[in-house]
Amino acid sequence: MSKLAIIDQGAGVFVVDGNLTFASIDKKTVKSFDFLNTSKVITIDLGRVACTDSAGLALMIEWIKHTRSHKTQLRFKNIPEQLRNLAKLSGFDQSSHFTTAD
Repeated sequence: MSKLAIIDQGAGVFVVDGNLTFASIDKKTVKSFDFLNTSKVITIDLGRVACTDSAGLALMIEWIKHTRSHKTQLRFKNIPEQLRNLAKLSGFDQSSHFTTAD
């Protein structure tokens, strides 16, 4: 299991490092959305995500819901192919978060 870390790069940019899986996403990760409140525009770079499953997609959806309710613009960058495929299976790939260029 690769431990999940959300690394602040400054200016509303965060890098997710590790796995986005059931094994790596814990209650602390799910409850700690404070980083999403640091700027009116948040970019989450997923380029360092090694492995993902449906829990990763569910977490992304929760981030989207949180930022919408707080009127924050959220962008994803370098979305792994595994997540794109999961999003496609659920029809979520039609969301603007998946259709924008990395």
